[in-house]
Formats: sequence, C-alpha cells, structure tokens
Amino acid sequence: MRNKFYFKIKVGVKVGVGVLAGSLLLTPLAMAQSDSVTSLRGHHELDQDTGAPSVKKWQRDRDPIERDYVQQPPLIPHSIKGYRINVKFNKCLTCHSWANYKESGATKISQTHFSDRDQNVLANIAPRRYFCNQCHVPQVDAKPLVENTFKPVKSIQHH
Repeated sequence: MRNKFYFKIKVGVKVGVGVLAGSLLLTPLAMAQSDSVTSLRGHHELDQDTGAPSVKKWQRDRDPIERDYVQQPPLIPHSIKGYRINVKFNKCLTCHSWANYKESGATKISQTHFSDRDQNVLANIAPRRYFCNQCHVPQVDAKPLVENTFKPVKSIQHH
C-alpha cells in the first residue's frame, strides 16, 4: 500500500486539496477552482459519477489537414467511429496500407512506421506503430478548452 499525504495547493485566492502519492498532482477540484483550466470532467472529483459527456460533432470527411509543426502526426480528416483496431485487425489498413492506398485514394502509411525502436527495417508495420490512434486523432467541431495563440513553424506555413 502506498502512502498518501494530504496537502493544500494555493490556486489564485482559493485553496484546493489533493493527494500526494509519489509526485505532485492537482485534483480536478483544484484545477476547477483556479478559474483558468477546467478538466473535461468539469467540477467533479475522480470518484464522482459525471454522466455522459456532451456529443461533439465530427468534422465531415475532407482533404488532409495541414500540419502545424515538423514531425506532427497527421490528423485524421474523417470520422473513425466504429473503426476496430486490435491485435487481429486494423480498420485503418483497409485504406492506408501500401497495398490499398492507391485504390482507395488514401494517404499511404509513412515508411517510418516500418522501423522498430532500434531503426531496424521491418517487412510489416512495427508493433509500436500499429495502433494508429495512439498518435493520429480525428477532429471535432468543438470550442477549445483554453485560449491558443500557437503559430505554425514558418517553414511549413502556407501563404
């Protein structure tokens, strides 16, 4: 059993209480009290039921989405609802594999996905790259959680 230490975090003028178990963490309550960032759970503690989240509207299928920085994993420009990705099957490969991309008109999987962590070239997709949605995510039409003033790297900006 790990030790739990209770501490108080001063956030702005208000104080939140969290648990210290090996490292410092802010509870959703402390974050919500900060008046800046609220977790997706809202103003609920982890052990409270929050109910179903609001449904976001997936963006319609579209052309590939421009990247904002070098080495950014491409965003998925379509819904992946119902896509199955498990050890035995990967729905993404139906269109994006090197064998199928031309016929489907999809972007083919990057050559980087065929190397293991030691840079050995493999005949099939590396296991660490097989579960696509670990890095690639679809976009929804949703209000940002926090203000974002990020600007893409000038070398990849389209004018």
